[in-house]
Amino acid sequence: MTTPVSIPLDEGKAVRSGEALDVAAVDAWLKAQVPSLVGTPEVTQYTGGASNWTYRLKYENRDLILRRPPAGTKAKSAHDMSREYTVQQALKPAYPVVPTMVGLCQDPAVLGAEFYVMERIPGLIPRKHLPRGLNLDKARTRQLCLNVIDKLIELHGVDAQAVGLTSLGKGPGYPQRQISGWSDRYEKARTWNVPRMRYVRDWLSAHVPQDIATCVIHNDWRFDNVVLRPEDPTEVIGVLDWEMATLGDPLMDLGNTLAYWVHADDNLVLRTTRRQPTDLPGMLRREEVVAYYLERTGLKPANWTFYEVYGVFRLAVIVQQIYYRYHHKQTRNPSFKNYWLLANYLAFRCRQLIKKAGG
Repeated sequence: MTTPVSIPLDEGKAVRSGEALDVAAVDAWLKAQVPSLVGTPEVTQYTGGASNWTYRLKYENRDLILRRPPAGTKAKSAHDMSREYTVQQALKPAYPVVPTMVGLCQDPAVLGAEFYVMERIPGLIPRKHLPRGLNLDKARTRQLCLNVIDKLIELHGVDAQAVGLTSLGKGPGYPQRQISGWSDRYEKARTWNVPRMRYVRDWLSAHVPQDIATCVIHNDWRFDNVVLRPEDPTEVIGVLDWEMATLGDPLMDLGNTLAYWVHADDNLVLRTTRRQPTDLPGMLRREEVVAYYLERTGLKPANWTFYEVYGVFRLAVIVQQIYYRYHHKQTRNPSFKNYWLLANYLAFRCRQLIKKAGG
């Protein structure tokens, strides 16, 4: 299939107010690393997401991406540019869809924070909807879905020792650490208008399994973090946003992924949370994704519900952490105003999943 030229590649937009780059400082630093750069970069910004700031630097002879933490970031662990850069650089030889790293700046004098620069992967990114003008039939939509899952399976098959990433994790006990950690984060981010989620947290703690395996996991695997080949939009040519990558249990990674998976026939509230095109005819349903992944990997969990509830609970915590910042006027982004309602719904969804599995 040849993609019509009318389908736009994923492009940056105008830089948001208050988030402008010091272009001269970046340009001087970059040209010290890459003397072959020509001209002054045209700077645009990718405005999706709620975490790190991402910019496109379009030189006359090079197309680059810069990633940096939000202004005022205090906790380095939450926006660790050095770690994100190192993970991708190590993975690249074994997992070619990782972007090519160009340089890491650890000198805060340049931009006020660490940042890194990588090659831009020109392509299509499926967000809430497929890119405008891209129409895939049911069969090709299914193929896209399978290819995205296969890329996750391929990542989970990377030899962490061979690529030098054994220090990325903390050893056995990953599921237990995740439940404890996310439970603590929820307590710290809780506001008066969301539930304590004590029942859900107690259920997860009581059903924590042993690690089914340990491998490199992405921890934010979604359609809007993959780049598709323009000439064949079912083919994944890039995987982005490695901020939360670590060594851990692959089924926890899959559970996280399914927390974002919304069907066309899901209830109205769940459909309003959709941010990827998993509702299209041809997309696998959640249970089909699990069956396909388990068949391809040979993994046999004793209690899949644990991983599914964990994924939804973790998403509830992330949503609440974002709302906490809005509630306490640490961010003015109006899109976060009603995130407390979403946290309430996700808590309800966790209880429904537990009830469906027999409690």
